[in-house]
Amino acid sequence: MSLAMFMGLTLPSASALALGRAGRFAAQQRFAARGAVQMAADGPVCIVTGGSRGLGRAIALSLGKEGCRVVVNYAASAAAAEAVVEEIKGLGGDGVAVQADMSSPEGINTLFKATADAFDDPVGVLVNNAGITRDTLILRMKQQQWEDVINTNLNGVFYASQAAAKTMCKARKGRIINIASVVGKIGNPGQANYAAAKGGVIAMTMTMAKELASRGVTCNAVAPGFISSDMTDVLDEKIVSEVMKGIPAGRFGKPEEVAGLVKFLALDPAADYITGHCINVDGGIAIGTC
Repeated sequence: MSLAMFMGLTLPSASALALGRAGRFAAQQRFAARGAVQMAADGPVCIVTGGSRGLGRAIALSLGKEGCRVVVNYAASAAAAEAVVEEIKGLGGDGVAVQADMSSPEGINTLFKATADAFDDPVGVLVNNAGITRDTLILRMKQQQWEDVINTNLNGVFYASQAAAKTMCKARKGRIINIASVVGKIGNPGQANYAAAKGGVIAMTMTMAKELASRGVTCNAVAPGFISSDMTDVLDEKIVSEVMKGIPAGRFGKPEEVAGLVKFLALDPAADYITGHCINVDGGIAIGTC
């Protein structure tokens, strides 16, 4: 309640004084809270590739809620990416939407240049989340289907990580989190290209961790299983029932459950000594392959 609101009330003077003190204290708290939000927006610069929807959106919002300055990369939907940026700002962080093709070195150069133009500080966190699928059996897979997935899901992760590592090594701090998949560990019929790319990401993560650890940069991978999304929402009940048989937890995961782990690896001081790991968020699908 503000001081102006007290002025319209007829109260004994002692009560008015007490409420006035309470009002001033509340105002001070609100001012401090606003200041904390402004300070929080000075959090690390974080790039989230493929950040406009699904897992990427959940990750971008979780980082924004912690006061990070988030670069929301997108391929096609500017409106969706801008909406995520507005949500981030509403949560107390800051952000910018950047369109860039994550399948080419040129697109990745565009992303990092736009990031440098948007924020004074170098990239502190890179989340390689962008990915595509071109599913079909090996005997039917076309060259383009293979190359499209490898270029985005594997080559893109390499070139983005290479660009981020250059600035992180100079700063002698930074965190790279690669979104892999349990398919990269256990395979999946019809996804030879996707499994190869994600398996490559996992191996690359371990190599990068060994190369960059002495420079204060951690590299980890997160391997989601079946996560609820627009795609899973429209699956036939028979397909869902069959999939559920292979999930010990008996349900699909939530995007926020993946985002929570990413946030921990990206921001928490307790994660400073964790590097070179691939952590499953899969309800137990890949038990024995951790």
